[in-house]
Amino acid sequence: MLVVRCLLVFLILLLAAGCGRSALHQPETRGEAVYYGAAARIRGFDPVKAGDVASSLAISKVYEGLLQYAYLERPYCVEPLLAEALPEVSADGLTYTFRIRKGLFFQDDPCFAATAGKGRELTAEDFVYSIKRLADAKNASSGYWTFNNRIVGLDEFRAASSGPEPTDYARDVEGLRALDRYTLQFRLKGLYPQLLWVLAMPYVVAVPCEAVEHYGREFVNHPVGTGPFILQSYRQNYRYEFVRNPKWKETGRVELFPSSAAPGDSSELLSDAGRQVPFLDRIVQYVVEDASTSWLMFLTGGLESAEIARDNWDAVFNEARQLNADLEERGIELITAPTLDVYFTGFNMDDPIVGRNKKLRQAMSCAFDTEAWIQFQSGRVRRPNGPIPPGVAGYSDREAPFSFDLDRARKLLAEAGYPEGKDPATDRRLQLTLEIGSADNPEFRQAVELFAHFMERIGIVIRPSYNNRPSFFEKLERRQAQMFNLSWIADYPDAENFLQLFYSPNSSPGPNRANYSNPQFDQLYEKARTLTDGPERTELYRQMADLVVEDAPWIFTSNPLAYVLHHQWLKNYKYHDFPYGMFKYYKVDTVQRAEWKVTTNEHE
Repeated sequence: MLVVRCLLVFLILLLAAGCGRSALHQPETRGEAVYYGAAARIRGFDPVKAGDVASSLAISKVYEGLLQYAYLERPYCVEPLLAEALPEVSADGLTYTFRIRKGLFFQDDPCFAATAGKGRELTAEDFVYSIKRLADAKNASSGYWTFNNRIVGLDEFRAASSGPEPTDYARDVEGLRALDRYTLQFRLKGLYPQLLWVLAMPYVVAVPCEAVEHYGREFVNHPVGTGPFILQSYRQNYRYEFVRNPKWKETGRVELFPSSAAPGDSSELLSDAGRQVPFLDRIVQYVVEDASTSWLMFLTGGLESAEIARDNWDAVFNEARQLNADLEERGIELITAPTLDVYFTGFNMDDPIVGRNKKLRQAMSCAFDTEAWIQFQSGRVRRPNGPIPPGVAGYSDREAPFSFDLDRARKLLAEAGYPEGKDPATDRRLQLTLEIGSADNPEFRQAVELFAHFMERIGIVIRPSYNNRPSFFEKLERRQAQMFNLSWIADYPDAENFLQLFYSPNSSPGPNRANYSNPQFDQLYEKARTLTDGPERTELYRQMADLVVEDAPWIFTSNPLAYVLHHQWLKNYKYHDFPYGMFKYYKVDTVQRAEWKVTTNEHE
């Protein structure tokens, strides 16, 4: 372990050299609760750009919305956050009226010039402004699908914002109004059963207009919210630090840890029931793309939790798939859970080669070797049979029609016009470019090599193109990727959230990154989107899933299982498919952590 510790120190020194003095965290003060974690690169802190998990997690530490997920409850449900209660809904289901909590304030910030830098009170008008920002075409938000064709007058506001002149935020939107200082009302074009889920998403948090106007283009790096933490320092691609928002204490804001949990939860999860949150004073997160580095940092107590990389699988589990004894002796705990995630390789349907040739896409789906992929992933995944994951209404356990079958893959490829992978007109092998958004992750590179090997078997050459994440998403939004690796981590537990990825009005820069368009699918989607949960909607979901599988805009690669390790001093942790804003519930036993480090040093 001495070698491990020396290597860790060396790596942290490298981080410090790369990002200046602020890269190393300040020493903990006596009694201070600090959470140390790993993070991925983010696109910034602008909520309208919250299109990836890493950015959403960062944004939700600072910003809040009307609603949030109940942390411990299962099945998932939403509860009020900045709203006083769940909305009043009209008899026809088209008008939602929210009462905003009084006495909630934005953090202190220089943008509030009128109050000498003191954060002002939150009002209903802040949500009107924030949703208009999401709709503003100039912001090119990938999240507008959440309100596209939903709110009376909002699409017209969006259309008006597309011109060269500055967007007029004073323009009235009939279906989005602050009736008074604390009353917000939505008027819908049609029934929207998913609206409450959407209002718990990071896209729809409260943003003060003063911050956007004050910081301009730099607003993306200067979040100003009502949340439990404020951004203390931000070294892009290196390190983020958040500190407890002092405004909560100053204004007497009360937010309590949940008092009820799901059946089967440990009673320990309720040990802080009814206590004021947050429990953490600081959150320090390092951008560590390399799985080996984050694993070493975790083993030496430098990170509170860690996911299990493929290369570390044998170091974690014994033959019975139980946690190895040496990790248990260290006080390391394991949490496993199914996820609502779908990983895939997407085709750009605009592309003249892959987009116009359904049999080519089907052939490549059949060439994807399921068993070899599962073995490569150490059994941590199953192969999806379509766009809807298990555990969501509309999922079917039928066999995928384009599962692994090399003979069929070669036959389809020949029918596609590429016998043995060659273009008869040139006698050259078909070469396709695959865009990857994790350039620094060795496991991703290994996965790409394996995927390329699968395609090599039928004569197709895959040319990987590695990008950092911001550049990767820019290519997708500009429709410049021929093929791409991506995942969709559910925004809410409804199949509509997965199927909207194939709805043609959601094409890039929206979440339909494949730019898939099928009029029959769109017609079914538009019918299903207004239905409440029930057999009719579930059947429509299944029909849409069948169309997508047949058209093959994606190669469905993985439904993963979550395996999370954490040290025993991290308290109140429960796996959540929608973890945005949940850091306020986490707790670190600093005494236990200090004792662990002393004991570990003695043993080494």
